[in-house]
Amino acid sequence: MTKRQRRFTAYRTALTLLTALGSLAGAALSGAAPAEAAPRGRIAPGVVYEHFDIQVARGTAHGHLLRVDLTDPHVTLDLLHPGKVAGRAPLSQLARTQGAVAGVNGDFFNISEAQHPGVEVTGAAVGPAVASGRALKAAVPKGQRFGPALPPGTSTRDVIGMGVDRRARLDDMALSGSVRTATGSFPLGGLNQYALPVNSVGAFTADWGSVSRVRATCGTDTNRAAPCSEDTHEVTVKDGRVVSWADDPGRGAIPAGTTVLVGREAGAAQLRKLVPGQPVKVLHELVAAASKVAYRFAVGGYPVLTGGQPLPGLDDSAVAVRSAVGIAGGGKRVLLFSLDGGSAYRGLTVAEVAATLRKLGATDAFSLDGGGSSTLVARAPGASAPTVRNHPSGGAERAVPNGIGVFVTP
Repeated sequence: MTKRQRRFTAYRTALTLLTALGSLAGAALSGAAPAEAAPRGRIAPGVVYEHFDIQVARGTAHGHLLRVDLTDPHVTLDLLHPGKVAGRAPLSQLARTQGAVAGVNGDFFNISEAQHPGVEVTGAAVGPAVASGRALKAAVPKGQRFGPALPPGTSTRDVIGMGVDRRARLDDMALSGSVRTATGSFPLGGLNQYALPVNSVGAFTADWGSVSRVRATCGTDTNRAAPCSEDTHEVTVKDGRVVSWADDPGRGAIPAGTTVLVGREAGAAQLRKLVPGQPVKVLHELVAAASKVAYRFAVGGYPVLTGGQPLPGLDDSAVAVRSAVGIAGGGKRVLLFSLDGGSAYRGLTVAEVAATLRKLGATDAFSLDGGGSSTLVARAPGASAPTVRNHPSGGAERAVPNGIGVFVTP
């Protein structure tokens, strides 16, 4: 064999090995993906899309994954949202409008009001939300949430987010706020929420939208289906002064610089003490329990994996289509995950989602809304906008209140 032939043989052997390794990586958890599925590979610097089969005891599910490398200074994450808390849109539309290259759906949300006939469905998310460093909303009471039962020890305040230090982390975000007047002050119990705690006052800003605020006074802290309160009051504060009041919560867009205070029970009694022309200062912020670093974005859901270990008590019986997020590399690598839905595909239990993300390298993981909401979008090579990569349960995208977007700067 000549020297040239030996070099060619060595090259061909190396190429065969690399091809085999690439195939194994693409089918990380099992065998090959369906032939009609979108091609795997890098969709932007620091962002890679994969899909693969997931073998579990009761069958095979098919997963879609975005690997996001936050060590790349051109890659970042932010909240996808339609501009108003009480609003929804398909994930692909949110990503296209905001210029994201990829994303996954976000929090659970107020999707129906069968128990409260005539009450407008808000479409607002359950948990806290932060977009581009600005707090949009706080969490509803635990008994008012939509979605499956929460794992023990978790709450509606749980979030996954990315700090201004460009590290992703799990956290707990509580509302800290007050309404202050010359004669005293009282605490704020809500910010742009579809459900307020009993006996509280909530603040609604221009971020809320034009949807009715009546839903905020329905149900109780432990029973979402409880009747709407009959003891309510609403006060409008503009440029720091009370300008109007009403007994019933209203609807319509809230101008910038204006805050509408809605009270129920004892909170309504507090608001009745305010009179037109009276100076009022409304203060509110979301306070993170674990991080001292400000958040660039945060979205609600619930943790399923912390410190490399599944949370105790995760459900291992209910199979459903699901979306989730994994964190690896000390918060510098993020895994956005979603399943295929529909009758042709199998879902996973919450425990299986935690185990899957752990196998993919996550040390922490967070469950997002699932079922018909589960959607993962990514831009194809050469395309100008992201498209849906998984198979949504309903055969088409569901309008959602928010999502996690992947952005790439020049």
